[in-house]
Amino acid sequence: MDGSAHRDRSRPVHGESMNGQGNRKIPVIIITGFLGSGKTTVLNHVVKQASMKSTAVIINEFGEIGIDHLLVETSTEQMIEINNGCICCTVRGDLVDKLGSLAMWLDLGRVPPVDRVIVETTGLADPAPIMHTMMTDATLLDRYRLESIVTVVDAIAGGSSLERFAEAVKQVAIADRLILSKRDLVETHSDWESYAELRRRIGEINPRVAIHEASNGEIDLEILRCRSGSDAETAFADFSQWLDAAEQDCRGTGHRHCHDHGHGAITSFVVRFAGIADSERFNRFLQELAIEFGENILRVKGIVNVADRPDHPAVIHGVQHVFFPVSWLDAWPDDDHSSKLVFITQGLEPRTIENRFAEHFAGTVKRAPGVPGGKRGMQRTRRP
Repeated sequence: MDGSAHRDRSRPVHGESMNGQGNRKIPVIIITGFLGSGKTTVLNHVVKQASMKSTAVIINEFGEIGIDHLLVETSTEQMIEINNGCICCTVRGDLVDKLGSLAMWLDLGRVPPVDRVIVETTGLADPAPIMHTMMTDATLLDRYRLESIVTVVDAIAGGSSLERFAEAVKQVAIADRLILSKRDLVETHSDWESYAELRRRIGEINPRVAIHEASNGEIDLEILRCRSGSDAETAFADFSQWLDAAEQDCRGTGHRHCHDHGHGAITSFVVRFAGIADSERFNRFLQELAIEFGENILRVKGIVNVADRPDHPAVIHGVQHVFFPVSWLDAWPDDDHSSKLVFITQGLEPRTIENRFAEHFAGTVKRAPGVPGGKRGMQRTRRP
């Protein structure tokens, strides 16, 4: 089981690098958000903090972030070091080239070691292509791991953006962490009732995400702290949060249906397997899902009991057409050895995915405990 819906890839192993970082993969945080949401203001705050000095920041244009007075040196490759130790570069070229250049500079000792990389997307960007890049390029997989998607939402104009633009809805739907910016302007430019409605709307779109607030771009830097531990441990901790939130939300709302405002309903649901999956069979199933429904499957995370490694659960993570290489846990974290997958889909009925599972794994899908009954017994919630 390779964890990829498109290709089997061997993972090269590098030795100790010249800067001492060795085999430790560098976590990558993607910061996204609609036009004018306040991403740049938040980044301006982040790069000036001493505790974030070992950060590489990949941004759209230098002119969008106020670091001119912090410049130390400029390279011909448009990568600069600022005086608190952060490294910044633009993405006028390909992201793979930028991250590859950063890895090379680290190996050569031309820049100081970094603890994390932050990639800022453009306001109209779908974060999925960046995630695909992180998941499919063999050289990046060997050096970096995707830590989280952080979405910034404007406390004043965010509600309008969510109503009018599908991109804004998707940015919220796939977020691991969410920042509500410009809270300091609510009193003068909006009202608290509208603000409360925006928070409710965000919670409907993405019931898994914790909402953090920012005033004048200042955030609690813990939002950007990266988890320690192995890739598998990190992936499992992330999946566990998704699973807990999905189960709690389903128990609280049942199978409630909401309006999608023309963008296609955002749906979150959990599928469980009572039996053990055959790795080749499960890989073929992932390939079929990716080919048939890739555009509609925003994200999927899960833990799978694989027949040829029953004592070592596989942790999977997919985005649309692409799945990360699988991570393996050393052991099951509890006595429940069932396979579980959390899906986030847009414009795709849960029953469609349920039917595919039933066709391929007849008799192995069971109702999640504590979930209101339904004919198919799948756990799910539906969000606008």
